[in-house]
Amino acid sequence: MAISYDLYRVFYAVAQSGSFTHGAQALHSNQPNVTRAIQSLEQELGCQLFRRSNRGVHLTPEGERLFHHVQAAQAHLEAGERELLSGRMLQHGMITLGTTETALHTFLLPVLRRFHQAYPGVRLRITNHPTPKALEALREGAVELAVVSSPEHLGMLHAKTLVSFSDMVLAGQSFAALSRRPLTLAELVQQPLVCLGQGTQAYDLYQSFFAARGLLYAPDIQVATTGQILPLVQNGLGLGFVPERLGRQALEGSDLVAIRLTEPLPQRTASLVTDPAVPLGHAAKMLYDMLLAAAQGGKQP
Repeated sequence: MAISYDLYRVFYAVAQSGSFTHGAQALHSNQPNVTRAIQSLEQELGCQLFRRSNRGVHLTPEGERLFHHVQAAQAHLEAGERELLSGRMLQHGMITLGTTETALHTFLLPVLRRFHQAYPGVRLRITNHPTPKALEALREGAVELAVVSSPEHLGMLHAKTLVSFSDMVLAGQSFAALSRRPLTLAELVQQPLVCLGQGTQAYDLYQSFFAARGLLYAPDIQVATTGQILPLVQNGLGLGFVPERLGRQALEGSDLVAIRLTEPLPQRTASLVTDPAVPLGHAAKMLYDMLLAAAQGGKQP
């Protein structure tokens, strides 16, 4: 049975308004046309949908059951319209985003690619900061969103974990002999280390991690961003801690080696942080939702 959607649209308008007259007004039609449409629908379905009285019209039990389904269908249609209109509204706009280089490589880049493909007219202004600086920029209103590594001391800010990850240790060919067997943490700290420096969450994390095991964490070279670690490691300046995803990519087609350990390194997180006191712009809200959807998908994007 193929019944015209127009008949259901008339039925929905009358059921919502409780009146043929008001239903006709909502549809920019007239009462005779609405009456004929309802009669046609009742004839097609073989049942009475409305009871008429001096106080208006009321749904019959059959009408109530039909209204439940039509109402759900109408909600889906309206949601589809909103989605399409939202896409059209995002032909222009700007999002300000503060991120750490670690979060960029471990989670953010694939989501930004999909967002840009979906909304090419939206401009992105991305600042690269250690986590504390990115959170400071968020508090000061310099950015709308922050995607950072292992945030702490959030105060009034709100964080949602996007992904958990661990670092791996990489070395250049001058340290290749160290890859023949797993190193203990005590052996590791005797090597020259290239790591994120003081003022980063990674430095604080590793300092506490090694101190809890009675070991001194004193990197030979401290850097500001994750991207600075790999070139230094490749040039034989020490062993570097890099996110595993980035490290696996760096190992492909290079002469770097992975240094195995007898004990796993601590887990870190990439988190989405917002200031609940400041409403997100429409474009930023769309990116926020896309980031959470990627995280809830149970896989790295």
